[in-house]
Amino acid sequence: MKYKRILLKLSGEALAGEAGFGIDSARVSEIAGEVAEIARLGVQVGVVVGGGNFFRGIGAPETGLRRISVDYMGMLATGINAIALRDFLAAHEIKASVMSAIDMPPIAESFSPQAAVEQLDQGGVVVFSAGTGSPYFSTDTAAALRAIEIEAEVVAKATKVDGVYDKDPVRFPEARRYDKISYAEVLSQGLAVMDATAVSLCKENNLPVVVFDLNLPGNIRRMVSGEEIGTLIY
Repeated sequence: MKYKRILLKLSGEALAGEAGFGIDSARVSEIAGEVAEIARLGVQVGVVVGGGNFFRGIGAPETGLRRISVDYMGMLATGINAIALRDFLAAHEIKASVMSAIDMPPIAESFSPQAAVEQLDQGGVVVFSAGTGSPYFSTDTAAALRAIEIEAEVVAKATKVDGVYDKDPVRFPEARRYDKISYAEVLSQGLAVMDATAVSLCKENNLPVVVFDLNLPGNIRRMVSGEEIGTLIY
């Protein structure tokens, strides 16, 4: 394996499957199976999961919700997903725990970088929930932050497309995919693969990001083993 410790970023929508809402048990089991496979190969895995399959969007006057309220609701949604992923990992006979940036015993442990690294060293998968614990920050930023805190070698951003494009490949068939792209280019071109705060954190800490297609079976192992899939942001 090329990488010994990774931070896997999953969107909430990835857990919803084709339904687009809630948790698709079969799909979550598939994802958990791929994570379990690399964990058995000795790869240490931290996971940051989003909450968009239950709640997403920023506050706007017409909704009656403040941005800060919306963000906290989204953090709670990530907790639901983290618990589900933990249980499916357990079903694949992989020890897993949930750590939350917001204190919520007995549902999850409070996040501690030292405790997370200790669990990773013992072969467990750690699922990080509640984002950064503060509003106005995305789960992409949480993924970058947690990766830095646990000294991961790479952020593996699992998406529904096969990399970073110069424009939306769904709307523009002529869109060009990058095999590699620098942090500075992502920021200067305003590419929507990750928010600017997350990209800046990775840039400042020389933390590479691999953006790859989660829907192709086996891609998590391919990425960890060093195959050139998706797009490398460096």
